[in-house]
Amino acid sequence: MTIRWIVFDIKRLKKCNITALFVLKIKDMTNNKNYYSEKLSSCRLQRCYEIAPPRVQRYLEAEIDHVANHIRPRDNVLELGCGYGRVIEKLCRKAHQVYGIDTSISSLKMTRRITSKTTNCHFLAMDAIAPGFKNDTFDVVVCIQNGISAFKINQTDLIAQSIRITRPGGIALFSSYSDKFWPDRLNWFELQAQEGLLGEIDFDKTGSGIIVCRDGFKATTFSPDDFISITSRLHLKASIIEIDESSIFCEIVVS
Repeated sequence: MTIRWIVFDIKRLKKCNITALFVLKIKDMTNNKNYYSEKLSSCRLQRCYEIAPPRVQRYLEAEIDHVANHIRPRDNVLELGCGYGRVIEKLCRKAHQVYGIDTSISSLKMTRRITSKTTNCHFLAMDAIAPGFKNDTFDVVVCIQNGISAFKINQTDLIAQSIRITRPGGIALFSSYSDKFWPDRLNWFELQAQEGLLGEIDFDKTGSGIIVCRDGFKATTFSPDDFISITSRLHLKASIIEIDESSIFCEIVVS
């Protein structure tokens, strides 16, 4: 097992008065959590979005637009699971500073190249369940495109940590898929499997919001009831909103 310590843009991080307490110790191991780090990162991940049908493209843009509407020019924003930079590049146009964290080193290198001319983007290799930032650091924390399920981490801890690093008056945004989007989502995953980006879909095990591939990959969703259950346990007030009949957003304003 190889262990690496990786830091991106730490000097720029300090200049912007954002302090990271620690960086991620990344372990190379083969499990479902690391699927996006090892098999579906950087260019392969980008290809997933390039082949997305028009209806899926609309869903993806609707999510970003919804998040952007919550961002003010003075805000410091954190994106959890920034991947190759698909979302963060657009958020940088609205915010003062935007920070992206991910566990995939190849994706982080790619997003750094994509945003090389953008001075208000900064990246760290870090796990979303243990974000190494001080309390009350960000105005907006973003975890969209079903990251709450795709990260394969404890969702209660993910939400709790996101709230910890969000300033009072700030907002944390999480999204998953709407049930209404199921046919389009499944079609999109079929296209990814046909290109060899995912394993062959096991249709005997796929259904009710869950997509299972024969290579061990499993994509789940997070329902409104799931969001309400966790936020209630954490004594948080949350708004559950459906966007574009494709996304379910859980929005938490930090008090």
